[in-house]
Amino acid sequence: MNAPSATTVGFAPEEVDFTLSTRQARLKWVVVVNADLPPGRAANAAICAAAPTVTAVPGLLGTDAADAEGTVHPGLPWAGCSVLVADSATLRTIRAKAASRADIFVADVPAAAQSTRVYSDFITAVGKTPTEDIDYCAVSVVGPRNPVDKIVGKLPLMP
Repeated sequence: MNAPSATTVGFAPEEVDFTLSTRQARLKWVVVVNADLPPGRAANAAICAAAPTVTAVPGLLGTDAADAEGTVHPGLPWAGCSVLVADSATLRTIRAKAASRADIFVADVPAAAQSTRVYSDFITAVGKTPTEDIDYCAVSVVGPRNPVDKIVGKLPLMP
């Protein structure tokens, strides 16, 4: 993730408006997955990138929804989340561009996350790798719509 800063990326309580289209929300959320991953590993990478994003970005999740029988379904991202695909080099570029901006939140899933089974081994593997050499399984980006669009370009949706 990018280094902590005084700037928090997220929605202020008064910005959360469940009547808006996802395209009208001030912030855009995308998860970009490595296109070379098989489906199961791609799904794992997207979920692992989303987990820290939802805890770090205020106002991202909507309220719970109760169905007609009263069963409660946990809140989902009210502003949406697109899952896109890119090659390894493009993922690295997206992460670097997004992390260079204070108004964008970035969470990433280094490839070491899928090749280790013990979290301390993951930390050690990442700690031995220079940033420019890290391969990513997925990158989650949340920020102002126009800058995020420029960073991810016209990447395709994950099939």
